[in-house]
Amino acid sequence: MSNKRRLWQIFGPVLCAFVLLLVIFLLPWERTFSRDSIYQAANSQTTTVFKGSLMKQDAFENGYVPFYGSSELSRLDPLHPSVIAQKYQRNYRPFLLGGPGSQSLAQFLGMQGTADELKDKKAVVIISPQWFTKMGQNPDAFALYYSPLQACNFLLGIKKDSVSSRYAAKRFLAMPEVKGTVKRGMKRVAAGEELTDAQRFILENQRRMLNNEDKFFSTFQLRDRIKKIKTRAKLLPDTYSVKGLNEVADQEAAKNTNSNSFGINNRFFKTRLNKRNLMKLKDSQRDFDYTKSVEYSDFELMLQQFAKQHTNVLFIIPPINQKWSEYTGLSEEMYQKSVSKIKYQLASQGFNNVEDLSMHGGEKYFMEDTIHLGWRGWVAVDQAVKPFMQRPNGRYNYNIHDYFYTKKWQKEPHKIGSTDKSPINYSLKGK
Repeated sequence: MSNKRRLWQIFGPVLCAFVLLLVIFLLPWERTFSRDSIYQAANSQTTTVFKGSLMKQDAFENGYVPFYGSSELSRLDPLHPSVIAQKYQRNYRPFLLGGPGSQSLAQFLGMQGTADELKDKKAVVIISPQWFTKMGQNPDAFALYYSPLQACNFLLGIKKDSVSSRYAAKRFLAMPEVKGTVKRGMKRVAAGEELTDAQRFILENQRRMLNNEDKFFSTFQLRDRIKKIKTRAKLLPDTYSVKGLNEVADQEAAKNTNSNSFGINNRFFKTRLNKRNLMKLKDSQRDFDYTKSVEYSDFELMLQQFAKQHTNVLFIIPPINQKWSEYTGLSEEMYQKSVSKIKYQLASQGFNNVEDLSMHGGEKYFMEDTIHLGWRGWVAVDQAVKPFMQRPNGRYNYNIHDYFYTKKWQKEPHKIGSTDKSPINYSLKGK
C-alpha cells in the first residue's frame, strides 16, 4: 500500500468530517423553539443563553421582557419577579439576563443581537451601585459573558464613526478575552477607522457560523428552574395584594434570617460570613467610593443602545443592608452620592422611569444578604414593575449626551438630590 493511500486512510475521514462540519455551520439554518424551552431559558440564567441571540429574539417577540441585572436575579425566593409573574398570570414574563459579574459592559455586548426585537418594547434594569468601582467591569467576570457572536454583531453593525463606538471598542480591547479578527476590528473602530473589506468578509462568515452554532446549542445545559418557580408560587396568596405578599415575605424572611443580627440569609451567613471572615470584614469598606468609576461610561453604552431601540426602560436602584454597611464602615453619604449621580445621568437624557429604593436598606426583611434584594425588597420592586407593565407603550425618544463618555464625568462628584436636567454643553475635543 502506497504512503499516499495510508495517509488518506488516516487523515481522509478527519478532513471529510471537518469539511462537512464547515459546510453545516456555513449554510443558513432555520430553527424554532417550543414555549417550554423558551420559558426554561428565560429563567435559566446560563451564559449560553446570555451569549446567544435566537432564543432571546423568539422570547422578546412573544411577550417576554428582559430583566437586566446581576447576581440578585439568581435568588428565586417566593417574591421574585419570575415567581410573581407565574402565580398571577401576568401578561409578560421576565427573561432574566445576567448573573454574578455581569456589569454594564457585558450587558451592552449581550444586547447586540436583539436590537430589532426590542424596538418600542419594554425592559427592566436593576442597577447595582456596587458595579461602580474605580476599574468597573472585572475582566475575569467579563470573560464568562463574552460572546464572539455579539462582538461580530457590534462590529458589523457600526454604520459610521462615533464617540460611543470608539469608546466601546477601547473598553472591549481592555478585556483579554477579545482576540483574533475581532480584536483587530476593534482596534480600527477605536481609532475611528472603518473595517477593511477583508475584515468584514471574515467577520460576516464568522458570524454566520456562530449563528448556526447558537441555533444548534442554545438549548444545551439549560438550568431547569421551572419546578422551583412553581413550588415557590404555591406559597403566595391566591389573590394578589401587597399586604398579602408582605405577609409571606415576613414569614419567609423570619425563618431564613434567624441565625444572625444582620438580617442576612442563614445559608449565606454560614457559608460566606463565618466567624473568622466576619472579624476580617469589620470596617473593611471604609475607603470604598462608588462615585468615581469608568462604569458610568460603560453604563452610558447601555443607555445609548436603549435609545437606538426606543426601548421604554424601568430602572431600579436597590439599597444595601444598612446593618452590614455600618459594620463594614461603608459610607451612606458616599452611597447616596453615587445614586444621585446615576439618577442624574438617567434624568438628563430622558430616562424618567426610575424606582429609587436606595433608602430602604434599614427596613426589616428588605434585603436577603449584604447587598442583594430580599423578600420585602422584591415586593417593592413589583409595586414598580406592575404599573409599568400595565401602561400602554409608545415610541420613546431620548436625548443622549456624549459627555457621559468622558473621564471628567467618570471622576466628577455629584451633589445628593441634584435635579438639574438641562442638556450638557461640553466639548469633547482633546478629551
